[in-house]
Amino acid sequence: MPAKSKAQQKAAGAALSAKRGDTKESHLKGASRQMYQSMSKKELKDMTSTSRKGKPEKAAKSR
Repeated sequence: MPAKSKAQQKAAGAALSAKRGDTKESHLKGASRQMYQSMSKKELKDMTSTSRKGKPEKAAKSR
């Protein structure tokens, strides 16, 4: 599942860092904490490895 925005990609990167043990889980907030708890390392890696070119800073809200 590719990231839909730069912000989502940054949150996934923070969650992946915590999964790897580079940062503490207690330092995560908001979306990155939810991603840490609900996604696997592979899912997070797939989300962070997408290209940032052409992505909006924040994803549009869907109804």
